[in-house]
Amino acid sequence: MTPLPLLACVDVDYRGGGAVAAAILFLDWTTPHALAEHVVAIDQVAAYRPGAFYERELPCIMAVLARSTWPIATIVVDGHVWLGPDAPGLGAHLYLALGGQIPVVGVAKSPYYGAPAAELLRGDSKRPLYVTAAGVDPEIAADNIRRMHGPHRLPTLLKAVDSLCRRG
Repeated sequence: MTPLPLLACVDVDYRGGGAVAAAILFLDWTTPHALAEHVVAIDQVAAYRPGAFYERELPCIMAVLARSTWPIATIVVDGHVWLGPDAPGLGAHLYLALGGQIPVVGVAKSPYYGAPAAELLRGDSKRPLYVTAAGVDPEIAADNIRRMHGPHRLPTLLKAVDSLCRRG
């Protein structure tokens, strides 16, 4: 029997010249609990370059996603999918690296000027999240992030994957 495709939240925490990448896999947008967690330590990462963040983050995300034996339906990244109408960000590079087969949703806490993002208010927050997407309609992506568990600005599982990579 083929396992049911899961949703995934991924994040990376940098430490000196290395990093720790984490992924939380979950069944549906409203769940508060992970079905699986993966953490990978990466000894050396590329230097940060403004506008080319993906060069640093993408190999880390690919390494942690490779740990999953479950098929993945959609990946949520901490950041932007698009930096402009025709300017790919981290999420678009991830989408292309996965052969354009798995939708990627970006959730950013700050706007990237020129990025075509849907602004999303969650909970009682007065500050929006900025949602961009590849492989799925951006409005559907924003609605899915809106539906994610948690009463605050950041959904429960996005906070959890951030904590997981920081602890890893």
